[in-house]
Amino acid sequence: MKPVMQDSALRIQTVSRSSRTWRATVLVCILTSAFCLTEAAAQQPPGMPGSMGFSSGVVASNVPPKIANVTFKQQLGERLPLDARFADESGRAVTLGEYFGSKPVVVAFVYFQCPMLCPLVMNGISSALKVVPFTAGKEFDVVLISFDPRDTPEAANAKKRAHLQHWAATDTANGWHFLTGTEAEIKRVTSAAGFNYQWDEETQQFAHVSGLLVTTPDGRLSRYFYGVEFSPKDLRLALVDSGQGRLGSVVDELLLYCFHYDPSNGKYGAAFMNIMRLGGVLTVGLMVGFVVLMRWRESRQVAERHA
Repeated sequence: MKPVMQDSALRIQTVSRSSRTWRATVLVCILTSAFCLTEAAAQQPPGMPGSMGFSSGVVASNVPPKIANVTFKQQLGERLPLDARFADESGRAVTLGEYFGSKPVVVAFVYFQCPMLCPLVMNGISSALKVVPFTAGKEFDVVLISFDPRDTPEAANAKKRAHLQHWAATDTANGWHFLTGTEAEIKRVTSAAGFNYQWDEETQQFAHVSGLLVTTPDGRLSRYFYGVEFSPKDLRLALVDSGQGRLGSVVDELLLYCFHYDPSNGKYGAAFMNIMRLGGVLTVGLMVGFVVLMRWRESRQVAERHA
């Protein structure tokens, strides 16, 4: 009777372990689904911060006529004029194309004497990049183009040094580029990007919309984000998306499967059908893995008893 009792006890232990493993598997499935749904809910934009009454490049009906043409219209898929000529912060003559070719590029239109909005845009970029797991100068570049033809390389250099020191990011200086140029060359680039601005004599400032662009390595306009604060997750996904397979990990590719870019609001939203499909695949995979594991354990225990 003793071997029978031992065999029964062994079977009870096996059933108990199987039950615990099954409960753990179910818990993992529930947690996975909860994570996906939580991330999806978090991606629903409550509304985009804007600039001067403009948040998405669409002019409101109550905008004064004198700044009615101040817009930032999405022109996705268009290519920036990479032959446009500028001067970098050191005064060196460069073409825009020197910053393209192998990496995605974050582009923003600012002017270096701006007293209000432009510093907020630059700080918004740096704040988001602090959380993004990529490094400027390695996986991507940042190009800030002044749309004020009065700006000089000296002003650009001073702004770059002050900005990077403020954000303790001087080690990424080779990934930040502050460009100045003539009005004609500036207009070529801003027009291609859909960025329209206007000088306001009354305030002695430029009226413009705040935001940034993410472009592909070959200079095509890939993603637009508006406002002065940018979601690190959106920026990370945009860099991976725009990198054309050259940037990111398996996790990033998984995130891109779960979230897609919505041009209407300049945000990455949850792709609910993809999330449900992924949840189903994970659940089936876990169940199959559980069955295989149990069968392997059972066969091993049978082999040990007959040894």
